[in-house]
Amino acid sequence: MAKATPELINGLRETAQRLSSGAKYEWGHMGSCNCGNLAQHLTDLSRDEIHNYAMRKYGDWTEQAFDYCDKSGMTLDFVISTMIQSGLELEDIKHLENLSDRDVLRRMPLEERNLKHNHRDDVVKYMLCWADLLEEQLLSKISIKSIKESPKKVETEKPVVLV
Repeated sequence: MAKATPELINGLRETAQRLSSGAKYEWGHMGSCNCGNLAQHLTDLSRDEIHNYAMRKYGDWTEQAFDYCDKSGMTLDFVISTMIQSGLELEDIKHLENLSDRDVLRRMPLEERNLKHNHRDDVVKYMLCWADLLEEQLLSKISIKSIKESPKKVETEKPVVLV
């Protein structure tokens, strides 16, 4: 499971919001599918740039994640590296493309777990549920004792200068 980072949690939520608001979604297009939309947010690349990078190799996101090599110099491997730096694991890329992570699905009501990997609304639901799960994991690592209170800055009034 992905490492719970603010960058990834925000990325999932903002991507879900963009999709809900009508962002381009095409499951068969490497730059505007489930992973492609998240990659746009995490890399600041356009859907067309991501798609063009992906077409330099074979396969969908699942196959490309399987063949990923951080030292290959291939442009989509750079995209995947950036996604991994935000907290994703290679398995998460496969699960996101297919909406299949069991931990995410278990959080959904039983009647809502039959998601279709290529339906925008299901992708949005999955991303939001995943973001909630990651946020809970992140917050569970924080305790009041671990938060150091910074010294309060005392504000002083500046003298008024009469001219």
